[in-house]
Amino acid sequence: MADPSAIWLVLTTEADADRAGTLAEALLQRRLVACVSLTPIHSLFHWQGELTRDNEVQLLLKTSEACLEPLRLALTELHSYDTPEWVSWQVETSPAYGAWARDAVSSDALPPAVSETPESGPPAG
Repeated sequence: MADPSAIWLVLTTEADADRAGTLAEALLQRRLVACVSLTPIHSLFHWQGELTRDNEVQLLLKTSEACLEPLRLALTELHSYDTPEWVSWQVETSPAYGAWARDAVSSDALPPAVSETPESGPPAG
């Protein structure tokens, strides 16, 4: 049996609050994530040979190991950036929170629906 206190966190960013909210809702509807935390940030990064400064919204996605690959595929499909940020790591939680998060996602999650995505931009910072 899997450890009920172990979940995965995935970090990505979106260009603005509207796109971040739309992405978060789509991932929640597909039951690929249990919860999404949205935080406005200011990012600095190299893009196309130049130092770029951008206001973005950081999304902290909570999911199960079984949903990692479907989540990665959905994020690639739905994200507005050509090169979305994908940073993931396993964490321990309280047993109750871990069990809730794992129950909130589905290992039989639906693949991303073909939809129009916002215009492409630089990678997430």
